[in-house]
Amino acid sequence: MSVNVKRALEKLGGDYKVINAEGHILGRLCSIIAKRLLNGERIVVVNAEKAIITGNKANVFQRYKEKYDRGSKEKGPYFPRHPEKIFKRTVRGMLPWSSRRGREAFKRLRVFIGVPEELKNANFEKIESALFEKVSKTEKFLLLEEVSRHLGWAK
Repeated sequence: MSVNVKRALEKLGGDYKVINAEGHILGRLCSIIAKRLLNGERIVVVNAEKAIITGNKANVFQRYKEKYDRGSKEKGPYFPRHPEKIFKRTVRGMLPWSSRRGREAFKRLRVFIGVPEELKNANFEKIESALFEKVSKTEKFLLLEEVSRHLGWAK
């Protein structure tokens, strides 16, 4: 599935902040993004597959596999396999999804795998309070891309 990046950015409209997820802890970064979306900012995230999930590899794989296997193919609930969709789903879980405000905030978010051509020259923002080197003291971590491949995503 290819995404028309130009159309996605036009639909987002206005000025937006570009955040590079590489080297950031997934949960911390998503919570900060969720707060900023609720304040009305428009945010584009690049390199979503390089976000870091801390924890024991086997436990992380098991937790995400349970989420993916939950429900049925006909009725759901559905859990994504693609890293950019897992990233969006994580942000969605931190928004008040059942309210209009939360749904409108979620529409102000765009997430991409890698760095699209249209955003090569953009100034990437780093969130200091979510950087792995600054925050975490553990050596047990894996990338969101590894979790996606475990769930069956093939690039």
